[in-house]
Order: sequence, then C-alpha cells, then structure tokens
Amino acid sequence: MASASTLIPSPSPLSRGLSSPRGLSSPRGLLPSPLRLPRISPPRPRRPLVAVAASASSSSPLQALIFDCDGVILESEHLHRQAYNDAFQHFTVRCPASSSQPLHWDSDFYDELQNLIGGGKPKMRWYFNENGWPSSSIFQTPPSSDSDKEKLVDVIQDWKTERYKEIIKSGSVETRPGVLRLMDEAKGAGIKVAVCSAATKSSVIFCLENLLGLERFQGLDCFLAGDDVKAKKPDPLIYVTAATKLDVQPKNCLVVEDSVIGLQASTGAGMSCVITYTSSTANQDFADAIAIYPDLSNVRHLLLMMHAHCHLSEVTLSARSLDQCPSVTVLMADL
Repeated sequence: MASASTLIPSPSPLSRGLSSPRGLSSPRGLLPSPLRLPRISPPRPRRPLVAVAASASSSSPLQALIFDCDGVILESEHLHRQAYNDAFQHFTVRCPASSSQPLHWDSDFYDELQNLIGGGKPKMRWYFNENGWPSSSIFQTPPSSDSDKEKLVDVIQDWKTERYKEIIKSGSVETRPGVLRLMDEAKGAGIKVAVCSAATKSSVIFCLENLLGLERFQGLDCFLAGDDVKAKKPDPLIYVTAATKLDVQPKNCLVVEDSVIGLQASTGAGMSCVITYTSSTANQDFADAIAIYPDLSNVRHLLLMMHAHCHLSEVTLSARSLDQCPSVTVLMADL
C-alpha cells in the first residue's frame, strides 16, 4: 500500500470572526418562534455556487483526518431542534415568562442559532439572556441567581440529551453519504481518524456507537466532545487539543466540517478544512475552505491524496440553485 504522504495546503490566518453573541441585540418581549438572529455574513441573494479553487503551493503531509459530528457524520440539526422543543414542552418553559405557550424554536430560527453559537447550553444561555429567563416547572418564577440559572440550563439539557438519544435509537437516522467509506479508506492508508464535536459527550458517544458501529468508534484515534474543552467552536481549542492528543502538527491535519463556525475553529487551529454543507449552512461564506461539497459521496480526489503523491489543483462546484441538489465535478488531481 502506498504511503500517505498527501500534500495539503496550509490555510491563511482568518481575518474575520463571528460577532460575539453577547454583542447581538434582540428585542425583548417577542414571542419565541418569530425571533430572528442576524446572519453571520451580510445577507446576499440565493444564487448558484461559484467555482472554488485551491492550490498546493505550500504543502504538508496528511497525517490525520478529523470529522465534526453533527452536520458531517449525520444531518442532525432538525433532530436536535425537535429534542429541544420536546424538552421545552416537558418542563413548560415559557420565554418570556408572560407567554401563554411553551417555548418553541422554529426551523428558520434554529438554522440561524445553530450556525451562530456552538453547543446546546450556550444556545440556551444566549437565548434566555436576550429574551428574559423563563418560568418553568423547574422554577415557577424566572431564576435570578447564577446557580439557579445554571441548574435550569443543566436540567433542560440533560432531558434534551436523553430525548435526542431516543430519536437516534429509533433507527430512522443514517450517516451522510460517503462518511464511512472515507473513514475506512483513511484508516487503510495509515491516516489517523478523529471526531471532534461541540455536542454533549454522552449524546455524541451514543450517536457514534449507533451510526459508525462499535468497532469503528473504538478504532478512532481521538474523540473529543464539548465536555472535554472549556471553549466551544468557533474557538479552535477542540482542534488544538485533538492535534496534541493525536501527536500530529496542525498543518498535517485535514478537518471535515459543515458550517462557518467549524471552519473558523479548524483554520484558527492552523488546519486545512473541507466543507460538506447541509441545507441550513449552504449559503454561508466558506472562502477559507480548500474545497466545498454537498456531501462526501463523490470526493474521489481526497481518497487519491490519501494513497498517492498528488496536489489538489482545482475543484469546481456547480449547482442549479441552493434550492436544488448540487453536483460536484473534480477537474484535476495532478499525480
């Protein structure tokens, strides 16, 4: 078997970042579901994707392939939203407290929220800080002390995590196209494989054991979840930590992400990043990714790069529109 001496371009440092969630303004007193968040990048019309090119002018051998979980291994954000709404219903969470109905996050709102803030607890903290802490069956009146606020978030998150596991266990969820093949061929090429997720550890473990299979999951060279690091994506800490645990330099790692939050975390750690976007992230700005795909089913050049000496010269993405399924054409992989 050929050695894995893949050449991957090192990314340039990011010149922009997400606005701090606390810097955002949101009118208080709105009903929960109509609440809108500002987009990560300036609004732009829906349009076909344009060509994306990456050149391997500077190169590093590929030694580790790192996957995000939600949105990459499985398209799961709608499942998380369902579990949150079930939790809000279960605990009669009313936000604002004067609302007559339990809190409900609609799909448009949640798409923007999950693309802005990583991790479940930070999402709830941000929402409650912006719209007032809620009444609930946990606290009849809105909590005022920091300890009570944390207890509220912890209880809701724990129940939501168990509900999410039930949804995964139902058997209706599958891995996204190409993920298992890419993992297996990377391992076969002698490349280390890892998973780094901002989600709660117990839910990620349950998800990976069910979707990857126990043997694949236990064969991972590194697994990190949101519980393992103090700062969530887009902070690069989880990827910096992964590189240390893998004993691999960041420049020798390639990350597969689905959102601009993950892209910023990976490039902030000094790693190259490939994007496999979802319907909720397709319109984000992925200019710092070395390649962009709708899924991993036809990512042939990555497999070539794992098994031989080659350079990614040009990747072109085409799509009729963002409302339709894009297609991918690999123009050249120079051996």
